[in-house]
Amino acid sequence: MRIYLDNCCYNRPYDDLSQLTVSLEAQAKLFIQNKIKNGEYELATSEILRYEVANCPAEIRRAVINDFIEKHSSVHVGSGSTPKVREMAREIMETGVKYKDACHVASAIIAECDYLISTDKRLLKYKSDKIRLVNPIEFVGEMEG
Repeated sequence: MRIYLDNCCYNRPYDDLSQLTVSLEAQAKLFIQNKIKNGEYELATSEILRYEVANCPAEIRRAVINDFIEKHSSVHVGSGSTPKVREMAREIMETGVKYKDACHVASAIIAECDYLISTDKRLLKYKSDKIRLVNPIEFVGEMEG
């Protein structure tokens, strides 16, 4: 199974974990990350993800996320796919999704992912017959339940 984690998902463990939902999402994200490391899920990444991670002001966080992506990505939607990503993103934006988020969805679809995992509640409202969008808790529940 191929999955795509957006920037919000990668950053969830660094958020304020005093809120129960945030803490559970962070734990679920780390659980998913371990499954990726063990080869149970195939990880897809993209140019928009690399761009967002590169612009993270926290150097250690940026380094840790980049290291994980470098070591564990099996599919990357690179710059050669940019025109296709942009075209698909424009269509997705017509439903109210913001540009960067639409690029994540488009990249995940182009990478033929089964799931896009995000903690962005607005993005998770987007529905598609091409990919399933879920938060980390939902994903773990579906896979482990």
